[in-house]
Amino acid sequence: MKNIHILGISGSLRADSTNTIILKTLGSLLPSDITFEIFEGLDEIQHFDPGHVDSDSVARFKSAIRKADAVVICTPEYAFGVPGTLKNALDWTVGTGDLNDKPVSVISASPLNSGGSHALASLLLTLTALGTRKNEASALSIPNVKSKLSAGEVSNQELIALLQAQCDNLLSLTRQ
Repeated sequence: MKNIHILGISGSLRADSTNTIILKTLGSLLPSDITFEIFEGLDEIQHFDPGHVDSDSVARFKSAIRKADAVVICTPEYAFGVPGTLKNALDWTVGTGDLNDKPVSVISASPLNSGGSHALASLLLTLTALGTRKNEASALSIPNVKSKLSAGEVSNQELIALLQAQCDNLLSLTRQ
């Protein structure tokens, strides 16, 4: 069986993003024979315009998705929705089918009690439109995320167990 490759996408552009910390933690929970990379350069992707030829950054994003066997997205919530840069990047894949039947895991993280539930719902709706493969266990909302981190790492054991469950579910979907 070929080595499984998982692509992580952080919806936050901040260097010290809790979403990227969560993705790194999730990546560390995967079995050693699974490769995991976090996409860099979401902020370089031009504004979506179906009349334009793909820029290098758009082509790199689409290529990273095509090469991945599965995708995990971790996003904050901005103004009750998905950050514009993340939605913009996903819009570039609408006409390509690059995410069609691709197993996904979707995580929202927020310092609020809501856990970014609006962003999570919006992102799940977008990923449904893109034809991704997911189930009822493919989504995780993390409320009060700041209280679950310490020294730039996930320190909450309950959250680590929830992230492990996301890994297990995503691998199960990938191996189907």
